[in-house]
Amino acid sequence: MILLLAGTTEARNLAGHLAQSGLRTIASLAGVTQNPIDYPVETRIGGFGGEVGFLDYVRSAGVTAVIDATHPFATRITERTARLCQEHDIPYLRYERAPWRSRQGDTWHDATSYEALSDMIPEGATVFLATGRQSLEDIGPLLSGRRLICRVVDEPSEPFPYEGEWLVGRPPFSEAEEMKILEAFRPDWLVVKNAGGGGRGKLDAARNLGISVAMIARPPAPDGVDRREQLLDALEWAEMQGMKTGAMI
Repeated sequence: MILLLAGTTEARNLAGHLAQSGLRTIASLAGVTQNPIDYPVETRIGGFGGEVGFLDYVRSAGVTAVIDATHPFATRITERTARLCQEHDIPYLRYERAPWRSRQGDTWHDATSYEALSDMIPEGATVFLATGRQSLEDIGPLLSGRRLICRVVDEPSEPFPYEGEWLVGRPPFSEAEEMKILEAFRPDWLVVKNAGGGGRGKLDAARNLGISVAMIARPPAPDGVDRREQLLDALEWAEMQGMKTGAMI
């Protein structure tokens, strides 16, 4: 059986193809997002309980291969899973979408870390954070003296902890929707993680409105792991594992 570490659009699309191919698959969601979109394969929600819990689950569930299709910035999950799979001889694939590339007219400023934002973005600026709720704890203190708008998927129960406000919205957003949002808030800067994929509408909207973009570089994949960016390549890898282990239904 293939364990698919999920939570992204790419993971959900791959799950559909795995199901159609007759590959026994279980998708694992971290449980961070409320009311996640259904997957076309068996799904579990929640953590594994650390390294020992992960290995116990792999053994008890009969997992024969792992596909890590988590967010490109889910570094702790990826690093831990890749290492454990290498140590215990479990076939492992890192499947992640290609990063975004700048286009003519973009005003992108590369940030190698969150710390670079404090020097890059001047005080007094209005900053639209499209980096997710979990990053606010790290970014917020670095951008003291700026007004922050932080977009989140679920309605927070607590007040906004810095100068600024929450903006609740569930992706995907079209370029037209992003234009309306950015026109309403008129930020000076848009802060984005270079996650790649279909969320480019905010970048195109920022270009059209002349908004500067702080582009946070994605972390590198762990050394020595199989890695794919295309769905068909990931599916081919999974089918090869299925044929090796008899994981086909």
